[in-house]
Amino acid sequence: MPPQPWKDEVWEDPDGGSVIVHGTMPTVVYPNAMRPRGTWHGLALLESPDVVDLWVQEELDEAESYGVNLTHALLSGGAFGKYVEGLSTLENLQGGRFPDPEPRRLQRNADRHKRPVFFIEPLADDEDWGEYLTQEARAVSHWKKLLGMVRVGKRWKKSVKRHLFDAHPPPKGQSVDYATAGVLAAAWWELSEWLSTPELAERRDARYASRIRGALASLRKTEGKEATLLLVAHRPHVAALALALEANSNPEEISSTATDSTHMEEE
Repeated sequence: MPPQPWKDEVWEDPDGGSVIVHGTMPTVVYPNAMRPRGTWHGLALLESPDVVDLWVQEELDEAESYGVNLTHALLSGGAFGKYVEGLSTLENLQGGRFPDPEPRRLQRNADRHKRPVFFIEPLADDEDWGEYLTQEARAVSHWKKLLGMVRVGKRWKKSVKRHLFDAHPPPKGQSVDYATAGVLAAAWWELSEWLSTPELAERRDARYASRIRGALASLRKTEGKEATLLLVAHRPHVAALALALEANSNPEEISSTATDSTHMEEE
């Protein structure tokens, strides 16, 4: 069967249960046809718990001055600025929305239906994660990386051109703008990963995989061998996460975190 790049990856845990890896594109609202359709018992986000407070603040900012977060992203420059600038030219999809619409929608959905939410990124006081963050900061601040980001425009154009050759047709029944957004997201992710190192990315994903498996193990306590964890990740990151899950053999115990979505109604 040919690859289906817009279809969610499903990883079966040898200990029981499965992980649905749902790929999203930052700031892009997915139509119903691209949203997860299967049954899931818990949600995993590649974030720390304080992201919910950030989302709430972004909602408040948008209510006070619509588009303020997009303006800030455009003015901030860098690869993400280039990404949202490209999205702003696409007329047949909803892009440049804050807070990031798909993770926020799913988190509110989980909250409303009392499904557990697992925040996969370790807290800053985690010794191993703190060491990883220190090494990543050193990599990002290397003079070659800093010089490269000064010339981000040229690097961005090269990355977009390269990913155009790997562009996938849009999901069935959807605008070609989703294929274009996929190219932009791949270019943004490539430049974001370039700031670090392949070794650090592998270390990050291995830790993520341990905690994702730990989250699924927690779900199995209540849902049994049919437990299903919905993992939200950036589309260009999905393949690496699937490989990390396949290679992982050491689940890390992790508990769900209560979230509060009473601030805003779901769109």
